[in-house]
Order: sequence, then structure tokens, then C-alpha cells
Amino acid sequence: MLQYKEFQSTSEVGNGEKPVSSSQALAEKAIIRFQGGYNCAQSVLLTLYEHTDTEGKNGLIPKIAAGFGGGIGRCGSVCGALTGSVMAVGIKYGTNETGVEKRAKAYAHAKTLYKQFEKQHGTVLCRDLIKLDLSNPEEAAKARQEKVFEKICTNLIKTVIENFLELENK
Repeated sequence: MLQYKEFQSTSEVGNGEKPVSSSQALAEKAIIRFQGGYNCAQSVLLTLYEHTDTEGKNGLIPKIAAGFGGGIGRCGSVCGALTGSVMAVGIKYGTNETGVEKRAKAYAHAKTLYKQFEKQHGTVLCRDLIKLDLSNPEEAAKARQEKVFEKICTNLIKTVIENFLELENK
């Protein structure tokens, strides 16, 4: 697997280019990680974790999201990028305490992200978003050959980053 290289957005480079917005910079960072070998869920979770936690270090992230790519183990279920953003909601708004009321804010934000993604893309299911079944080796090979991950998944990653930041700013 390729290792993630340190990220610089144009706003960090200072090369005279138009500065990118925070959502653009974070989306670029997540996409670079995705293109570097992390799956969709890992890319989103790691990027949003670093954004929400200034310490930015946790031995479980991004490995905790490893099984969520391709719609949970390449089964085509809920999009891994969306799942990664919901995990980030848990980090930012979740609790270690018991009781439904303690989880209410996390539930509300997770539901908002889910519904917003569904409205934007017509579905939350990976297999319907990419129009291929990644559990089938031939279709997984076709996805790589036709650059489906670059063409479709990078846009989904961008969407969930933007949606999370929008939610965060409310």
C-alpha cells in the first residue's frame, strides 16, 4: 500500500495561487489519501479526525475504518465515505456515557449526513453509486480498469467532507 505523503493545499504553499477554502483543502487531503491507498472510509475518517481533534493522533485511526470500504467489505452496502463521515460524527459529538439522550446529538448529525448524501446522490449504497459489484472479482477488476474509484469515489469523498463541515458550522 502506498503511504500518505504530507499534504499541502495551495493556501499553505503561498505560491500566489488562489487560496482554497477549508472544505476544498480537506476534500483534497482526503482524496490524496484515497489515491495513495487508503480506502474511502479511512480517507474520510482520518482527515475529519485531524480536523476535529487538534492533537490529530490516535492509533486506531484510520485502521478502525479499514473494513468499511466498498460498502462494508466490498459488499456494496452503505458508501464507505459516508460511513467514515459518520464515524467522525461519533468522535466529535459522541459520548462514552450510557443513555440515549447522551447520544442524541450524534444521532441527529449522523441522520443529517445520511439524508443529505442520499438526496445529493439518489442512494447511499456503494453498488448503486458505482454501478458495479465489488464482491465479484471481475467487476472489481473492471472498476479499477475503468478508474471508477477516481471518477466516482473521489467526488463522494468531496461531498461528505463538505457536508460534515457544513454541519459543523451550523
